[in-house]
Amino acid sequence: MNRTGNHCIECTVRQCAHHAGENNYCALDKVSIGTHEANPTMTECVDCLSFVKR
Repeated sequence: MNRTGNHCIECTVRQCAHHAGENNYCALDKVSIGTHEANPTMTECVDCLSFVKR
C-alpha cells in the first residue's frame, strides 16, 4: 500500500487504516463516497465508505 499518500485525496481521519501516517492524505488509489440520508443537504450527511477503523 502507498503509505506516502495519494495527493489527490486529502484526509485528516487518523483513525482510518488507510490514513498515510504523518501526511494528511489517504493511501488508497480511490475512495468510495456515499450518504446515510435519503436527501443529503449538508456536509455531515456525506460519508467515506472506504473508511476502515485502524
